[in-house]
Amino acid sequence: MIFLYFVLQDLITLVHEYAHSTAAWLLGYTPSPFTVVWGNWIVPKGWDEGVPYDQLFPSRGNLAEAVIGGIPLLIHTVFVIVSFYFLLRPFPATRPLLLLMLYLFAVINLAELIAYIVMRPFIPDGDTGRFNAGMAMSPWILFIFGSAFLGVALWVLARKVAPKLDAFTDGSRLVHWAIVLSTAFILFLWGSGLRMMSLYPDPQWKVGLVGVVAFCGWVLVDILGIESAGPNQCRGRQPD
Repeated sequence: MIFLYFVLQDLITLVHEYAHSTAAWLLGYTPSPFTVVWGNWIVPKGWDEGVPYDQLFPSRGNLAEAVIGGIPLLIHTVFVIVSFYFLLRPFPATRPLLLLMLYLFAVINLAELIAYIVMRPFIPDGDTGRFNAGMAMSPWILFIFGSAFLGVALWVLARKVAPKLDAFTDGSRLVHWAIVLSTAFILFLWGSGLRMMSLYPDPQWKVGLVGVVAFCGWVLVDILGIESAGPNQCRGRQPD
């Protein structure tokens, strides 16, 4: 699971950054799509699309800036919806690895959306900031509608998708909790909560505490789900 996570994380990071640079190239604002500055392959830091937004768009209201800055958010959203489509379909018991890959794929893309829409919605030089500047709109609009989408997506992940993994663990509580804790860590801490807290003493570090609260909330929801299912059952698992 750890190996699969880092492979998928790096692939999604490449798609994210090259979506920015390719959009800028196709719209004629950069001479090449290969402007991406590569960062750390383990910790998601140091990556940059290499698009000089401040030089290209000195004022608000340029639709091209919204497209270039916001295209990865659209891609992550589409990836989440497509992965959910396959995850919610009947899954053959002979393909547990594929199920896990799709699950991780959905979680990583959700983590990206949480990092930008929930943790950094009001930062002017982030993806959401560039989108808001290009659209000349209040950051609250994307924050509210984006958070609503994430709320629904997290509910689907917790109540509809995650229980399917229990069917492949033979009721193992150890595996169950490994998946629950790693999911919460990836969603709320790895790429967002801890990253924001690392900005200390910048006041923005306090936003990272939202990730800590969300991590605890995810675990608590799972505990309550297990208790409601019965003492001998994992969430969503039928008795033998």
